[in-house]
Formats: sequence, C-alpha cells, structure tokens
Amino acid sequence: MDITQLEPQIIWKNFTALNSVPRPSKKEEKVIAFIKNFGENLGLETSVDEVGNVIIKKPATAGMENRKSVVLQSHLDMVCQKNNDINFDFETQGIQMEIDGDWVKAKGTTLGADNGLGVAAIMSVLESSDIPHPALEALFTIDEETGMTGATGLKPGQLTGDILLNLDTEEDDEIDIGCAGGIDVTATQKYETVKPQGQVVRVYVKGLQGGHSGMDIHKGFGNANVILGRLLYTGISNQNIELISIDGGGLRNAIPREAYAVFAVRHAAEFIENCVALKADILEEFADIEKSIEIRIENYTSPDLAVSAADSIKIISALKAAHNGVYRMSPDVADLVEASNNIARVELKNGELKILNLSRSSVESTKMAVAEQLKSVFELAGMEVEFSGSYPGWKPKPGSEIVKTMEGIYEKNFGSKPHVVACHAGLECGIIGANYPEMEMVSFGPTIRGAHSPDERANIPSTQKFWGFLKDILANIPAK
Repeated sequence: MDITQLEPQIIWKNFTALNSVPRPSKKEEKVIAFIKNFGENLGLETSVDEVGNVIIKKPATAGMENRKSVVLQSHLDMVCQKNNDINFDFETQGIQMEIDGDWVKAKGTTLGADNGLGVAAIMSVLESSDIPHPALEALFTIDEETGMTGATGLKPGQLTGDILLNLDTEEDDEIDIGCAGGIDVTATQKYETVKPQGQVVRVYVKGLQGGHSGMDIHKGFGNANVILGRLLYTGISNQNIELISIDGGGLRNAIPREAYAVFAVRHAAEFIENCVALKADILEEFADIEKSIEIRIENYTSPDLAVSAADSIKIISALKAAHNGVYRMSPDVADLVEASNNIARVELKNGELKILNLSRSSVESTKMAVAEQLKSVFELAGMEVEFSGSYPGWKPKPGSEIVKTMEGIYEKNFGSKPHVVACHAGLECGIIGANYPEMEMVSFGPTIRGAHSPDERANIPSTQKFWGFLKDILANIPAK
C-alpha cells in the first residue's frame, strides 16, 4: 500500500511531502522554503522571522471568533541517524519510507516522525476547509534537536495566541505539561602525538538500540561510548595503551549505538585476553535488552601517530569516571527522571579530542550539578570544558483550563483517563514560555518508537487517534 493511502490520508500525504525535503538540524533552508510556500499557496499570512522560524496565520472559522486563540507548534528539523551499511545523504535525499504492519518506518535511517508528524498535522489543519477552529497561528521552529535556537530566537510580540499546543510527544495516551531543561557540556584537548609502540588493536562496539537521550535514558540501553571506555580501561594498569583514534556516537540527543577505538598496546595478548573476558560479562549484562550487540577485539594496522600512554590513561580514566545515564529520579513526580547525562560523542583524531555530552534536568540546580560534576572529571584529566546551549525546563501547571478541557475530551472519546505527565525530553515550551509567560501550554502527539535512531517508527492507528483528538480539541477551545 502507498503510504499516502493510509488513514487519515491528509496527514500521511503531508508527511510524505515533508519527508521528501531534506531537513537536518541547522541546515533547514529547504524545509523553511517548503513551509513558506505551503502557507503562501493557501493564501494565508505567512512570514519567516530573522532566525528562520515560519509563522502562518489562519482566521477563525465561522462561529469560533470568540474563542481563545491557539498557537499550533512543531519543529521542522529532524535527527539524522543511519545504519552504517546504508549509503544515504540527509542533506540531499528525502526519507525513504515503508509500511511494516501497524507502523511506518524508514529504510535504514531515522524516519523524521519526530517532529514531522506534528508538522504534517498542522499543515493539515491549515489546508482544511471543514475543521472548526479558533484563530490560529502555526509556529514552525527550526533547530530544536541541536540547540533549540529557533525557540530561543523567537521574540516577544511575534505571537498573540492564548494557548500553545505543542505536537511533539511520543505516547498517544499522555498529555504533557512539563519537561526537562538541558545544557551541552563539551570537553576538548589537543595532545602531542608519538610513534606508537607495540601491536595495534581495534575494539569495536556496535548493534546497540540507541534511542532518545531524554525519553529512553532510564531504560537501561547500552551506551557504546561507555562500553568502549570499560573495555579500554582493562588495559591501562600495565599494558601501556597509546590511543590512535576513537570514533563513538553522534548527536548529543541520541544514545550512542556504535563506537570504536584504534590503539597500540605493548602486551597485546594479555590485553585481548582480559578484554575478551570482560566482553563476555558485558554481553551477559545486556543479553535481555540489547539483542544485537556486537563487540569485536582484533589485531589491526594503522599508519597514524598516537597519544602518549600517560595522556591515554587520562582520556580512558575520564571516560570511565564521567557520569552517564540517570543522575536522579524526581522525588515529586512518580517515575520521572529528574536529571541525567548522555555521553553522546567521543572523537579522537590526530591528537585532537572532543567529548560531547547533553545533561538534562527538570530542576535547574540539578542540571548544573550534573554539568559541574562532568566539568570536574574532565578538568582533572587536563581537558578544557565549555558549557553551551543551556535552555530552561517547563514548569507544570496541571490545573490550567486547557488541560482540564483536554482531559474531558480524551475521556469522552476513548473511555479512559489520559496520563497527565511531565517528561525528561527537552521541549520548546519552556523557552517559548519565558517570553510568553501568560500563554497556557500543553504538549501531545501520536505514538512513536525508537526516536533518534534508525529504528524510529510511527504507529498508524495512533496517528488516527491523535488526529481525531486534535480536531476535537480545536473545536472545543474555551471562550475568551
């Protein structure tokens, strides 16, 4: 079946059109033009602000003029991850999709349902002629996934809406009213290089699930950089490891799925023996959750220079000591991760090291506690540390009028109560709310699995449910 024939057809049509346009974070020029043309072709007031956010305004339908006005908001960019055996260029190619039972997925890459289904839903409302709604402002932000610079650059006074509906969550039975803030922690250093001594060895970790570094951080998935660090640590006591290169992970908001290191070791047989023993333990630890994990330890060749044994020990020790995963669970909200860190990217090449982290928390003080702990570890290892990209969390307001309205609609439509929750992902509501403190905000969306990984997939029945829920919310927005 053609994906555009799935129900609701209007959603899948617009999602297919959107997914034909390349839209990596920080390279959204093509999708900005696409959405701008979409609004202008509908004859709607359309503008692009100075950072690249697109705003499209649509008047209220007849009889809805006295209702509170609504901002429909989603982000245009997508996380670009692919399997290593896939030849794909996210900057020039559209996403290749397929149907797998009740799911839509991509062929070896991320799908872009995060947040493409939200964008497609807004497009569908804008082009509709039979959906009752109040006055609308559609806000399509840029660069949500790698800095939230679109939301940060949105100026006060650009929006006039009373309610913001953010369409960017991944469980269709949840109404989200709060989220974590985040901060990027980057450690760097440049080392003198030497001619390596001993046998060159390569250690390779691959086949992990990966996933969203906020929504999935508590699920026990393996982090390839952390596992690689454990394996390297077996050789620092007396085996004189000299690191040549490390390449692990990718984007800050994706749990690393693959990592490898190339290095020289003077006692290669002993190292490999110890490493193989640890490999067996690691495979057993993850047997129930990482079904496809693969660890290779092999003799190798490389013409490149290495970092000295003394500096290699510092790098490996820092990887071993840096916190990864849940830092603290919320004492106030059941089952909510309050603070965490993702060791997202480790790169060592020609003596230049970068370690990229994303620390999150719904509480500002614990966000900084995680970041400062990382800073302490990396500085003790002689590295330079920079904080950047800090953004605030979104404080829940469970008693707001729009939340009560949505709870009532959900229970009437689906026969059960929704879960009103806060999440550990970063949503743009907290940033937008800083400039629009009186605006009521809620986030919801269809069920998506495996976001930020090539296993990303969108549930077809859930998308039908989400679309009906959105239309009923718009038809029942409270009066001013």
